[in-house]
Amino acid sequence: MSIKSDRWIRHMAETHGMIEPFEPGQVRSAEDGRRVVSYGTSSYGYDGRCADEFKIFTNINSAVVDPKEFDESSFVDFKGDTCIIPPNSFALARTVEYFRIPRNVLTICLGKSTYARCGIIVNVTPLEPEWEGHVTLEFSNTTPLPARIHANEGVAQFLFLESDEACETSYADRAGKYQGQRGVTLPKA
Repeated sequence: MSIKSDRWIRHMAETHGMIEPFEPGQVRSAEDGRRVVSYGTSSYGYDGRCADEFKIFTNINSAVVDPKEFDESSFVDFKGDTCIIPPNSFALARTVEYFRIPRNVLTICLGKSTYARCGIIVNVTPLEPEWEGHVTLEFSNTTPLPARIHANEGVAQFLFLESDEACETSYADRAGKYQGQRGVTLPKA
């Protein structure tokens, strides 16, 4: 198993639609010159962006958080260029990019250090072979202060690990419950 380089990522995105929309280089500033949290292709990964659709967790209904019986009313929907996450809370979002993972590849996602250094943790589970969709992101604000997430800027790096053999059963083969997800997707039992 080996980690894939920028050349491989560009080739797979441009010829196989692995990442759409795709940024072949590393973007560090907006067209108007303002700084952005970087996104796009890096040496051995792809820095994905956060879309402007958020679900902010609220405990207003005093619901019990249960992945088997998740109460959608525990979230407030928000759309905007920035999202403020309350202290010691979290928000869900999705990537701008739609991913199509090849059958012999496992993709690992790690939060960007820019957010980690602010006490904002990005959590995503691995993207399994032949999974496709918008990636649902979870941002945990571990601080006692409100925290800001910037839409359409980099939030997490995706690393692509190619196996020396294709898996026997892919995510698509077993019709995984999150296959083809679009938008922010809540837990499914």
